[in-house]
Amino acid sequence: MASQNSDIHLYTAQTPNGIKVSILLEELGVPYKVTAIDISKDVQKEPWFLEINPNGRIPALTDKLEDGTPIALFESGAIMQYLVERYDKDHKVSYPQGSKEYYQTQSWLFWQMGGLGPMQGQANHFTRYAPEKIEYGINRYQNETRRLYRVMDAQLAKNEYLVGDRPTIADFSCWGWVAAHSWCGIKNFEAQFPHLNAWLNRLLERPGLEKGRHVPSKHTALELNKLSEEELEAKAVSSRAWVQKGMAEDAKK
Repeated sequence: MASQNSDIHLYTAQTPNGIKVSILLEELGVPYKVTAIDISKDVQKEPWFLEINPNGRIPALTDKLEDGTPIALFESGAIMQYLVERYDKDHKVSYPQGSKEYYQTQSWLFWQMGGLGPMQGQANHFTRYAPEKIEYGINRYQNETRRLYRVMDAQLAKNEYLVGDRPTIADFSCWGWVAAHSWCGIKNFEAQFPHLNAWLNRLLERPGLEKGRHVPSKHTALELNKLSEEELEAKAVSSRAWVQKGMAEDAKK
C-alpha cells in the first residue's frame, strides 16, 4: 500500500456492492481497517451499525477529515466519490474535476447505482430468493439486466474502459455485478456480450482489483459462473431462508 495515511474503517460484506469500496481502496493504495458484517445475521441492523449508517446496509465507511472531524459515509457511490476526491490527487483512477471525463464518470456511476445494481438485484431476488418462482418477475428483471449489459457492451466496443483511458469508479462500481451474472440467471454471457466479457477479464488482471475483490472474504462469483443451473439453485437454498426471514422481520416493524 502507498505511504499516505488514513483513518479509514470499512464495514462491508462479500457482495457486489461491498467489494466496490475495497477494490477502490486497494487500487488507490490507501491503508484501511475492515470489519466484516454478517448480513445473514442482520448485524447491519444492530444499533451500533445504525449509528454509522441509519439505512442499515453495507458498505459503510468512517474516516477523519483533515481537521480531525470524524465522518461516517454510506451508499457505495457516495463513498467512492469521497475516496477519489480525497485520496486520488494524482488521478490514477479518476479525472480532474471539471473535465469532460469527470462528468462522464459521474454519469456511469449514477447509471450503475440507479440501474444496473437495482435491476440485477431484483433479478437475483426473483431468480434465487423468492419463495416461489414468479415468471413475470424473473423475466422482467433478467431482461432489464440484459438490456443494461448491452448498454455496457456497446460502450466497451468503443473504449477499453467505460470512460477515457483508465479504469475509474464507474468501472469498479459495475465489476462485481457483472462478475455475478450467472447468479441472476444470465446465460451465454461470453457470446452475448463479448466486449463486456473482455472488460471483465481485463480488470481482473489488475492487482488492486484482484486483492480488493476478496475483502472481507473470498470472492466466489467467478467460480459460480461455471456451475449448472441445478447447482446454483442448490446453493441458493440457505441464502433464501435468511433473506425471507429478514424480510418478514422488517415487515413487522
